[in-house]
Amino acid sequence: MRDLIKMVVVLLVICTTSGVVLSYVNEATIAPREYQYIKFVQEPSIKAVLSGYNNDPVKDRMQLNLGEDQEGNPVEKVVFPAKKDGKTFEVAYSAAAKGYHGPIEVMVGVDPEGTLTGISIMTHSETPGLGARIVEPKFTDQFAGLDLETTKLSADGGKVDAVSGATFSTLGVITAVDAALEQFPQIKKEIF
Repeated sequence: MRDLIKMVVVLLVICTTSGVVLSYVNEATIAPREYQYIKFVQEPSIKAVLSGYNNDPVKDRMQLNLGEDQEGNPVEKVVFPAKKDGKTFEVAYSAAAKGYHGPIEVMVGVDPEGTLTGISIMTHSETPGLGARIVEPKFTDQFAGLDLETTKLSADGGKVDAVSGATFSTLGVITAVDAALEQFPQIKKEIF
């Protein structure tokens, strides 16, 4: 009986120590992980959707409060402004939607009129060789110059041609872009 209690106490001490160490490591690495995500995932996409700026959109990023969602949780959006001579002329920000295998995260660039300057797929888990073709320029380039009214499939009266055999992936991208464009009027009030 005494040996059993001793083993339980030793196991409790080991688990408690491990939990405290893991909690500390998590807290200590929040800022570096955020920086790595911005630097290696978001920044290449920002550069793909914005052009002609002479500032650093990553350093000038702003966190905006866009109200609340249906559940009462605050909706916050990180916006990357593109500036020329100190004046913001485009912004980039991300949105996500469900694809075939999981979420698709898209970075959109938008000018003050609400027209897309471009999109870039940041993360996805779509089928390699099929749904993963949403990252190809042949697909993403067709979004430049579109607005909320025209970001629909060409079969539905829009100007976007679907990736053949990847309808769910295509619709996931369109849904994410539409969600981003629907948030633009609120962003426009804060930025421009």
